[in-house]
Amino acid sequence: MHQISVTMTIDAPTAVVWAVLTDSASYGTWNPFITEMTGEIAQGQRLQIRIAPPEGRAMTFRPVVTAVDPGRRLAWLGRAGLPGLFDGAHSFTLAPLAEGRTRFSQSEVFRGLLVPLMRGTLRRTEVGFTAMNAALRGRAETAARLEARASGSAADVADPRR
Repeated sequence: MHQISVTMTIDAPTAVVWAVLTDSASYGTWNPFITEMTGEIAQGQRLQIRIAPPEGRAMTFRPVVTAVDPGRRLAWLGRAGLPGLFDGAHSFTLAPLAEGRTRFSQSEVFRGLLVPLMRGTLRRTEVGFTAMNAALRGRAETAARLEARASGSAADVADPRR
């Protein structure tokens, strides 16, 4: 077993972060790691995901969604070949923080006979998680600022120079 986990704080409400995360049709415009995700984000459904690990080969796989808790958690299970060879249980977890911020975690637990042989791939995957999380943070924070301006937030009304 090998686990990768990357967590960061995003200066945007959980609802905004969730909206960006689940807008899979836009992944190609902002996501440097998961460059394509199609399929219904619903428990039991199969997605088609294309990842582009830094300095690695792009690959497409078809995981099954194992959990959807809107605004809180999205998870899937991917397999390379037969069960038990190289399985990855992937999850995104969102937790609301004070002042409209979100703690966002992306993690994956890898199990199977091939895991010890995949150390280089797993290192590149962790770099990919970090890049994706940073890009998600940028996109969500921009969306939150635009949403606040559009709704005429109290700060914008109090200080019209914003």
